[in-house]
Amino acid sequence: MPTIEVTGVVLAGGQGSRMGSVDKGLQPFRGRPMVAHVIERLAPQVDEILVNANRNAAEYARFGHRVIADAIPGFAGPLAGFERGLAHASGTLVATVPCDSPFLPADLVARLRAALERVRADLAVAKTGAQAHPVFCLMRRSVHASLAEFLAGGERKIDRWYASLAVAEVPFDDEPDAFLNINTREELAHLEPPAP
Repeated sequence: MPTIEVTGVVLAGGQGSRMGSVDKGLQPFRGRPMVAHVIERLAPQVDEILVNANRNAAEYARFGHRVIADAIPGFAGPLAGFERGLAHASGTLVATVPCDSPFLPADLVARLRAALERVRADLAVAKTGAQAHPVFCLMRRSVHASLAEFLAGGERKIDRWYASLAVAEVPFDDEPDAFLNINTREELAHLEPPAP
């Protein structure tokens, strides 16, 4: 069996509140559920994929990857998804991406990993201009205990947890549109190609 070095975690556990509380990853986009585009772009970059989802587990399981729900009830945010990904990952590195970014970079993991290893960081995060994209990250599985403790203390803010780690910010100014995420039905419609 091949060695698993990098586990990819697709974060699909949110409430989709800006889209009318629908399950965003399952919304149709260019003929397929949005999460299908994300998985297709992430799969060649990692050795296994986990899908973090708190609803519609059977629907997500159809994509052929293990589905894991948050351990913390009540849609606790992306860190709850990070924690489950770290807990279930077979790889020593864990990459996370959101389910609503169908154009994510094809070289995301390679560039994050190069920076992580170069400066021996705990976590590498994508950045365009002055804007960090905290859910596009690559972290060492060894940060799991730190995150579990942070969440157990009632903390939920991603920036506060990052502040406790050695973080490498990785510029992706050459592909800023790759981080476009689709939050509303209007954005979804706008990004659909015009009908022929």
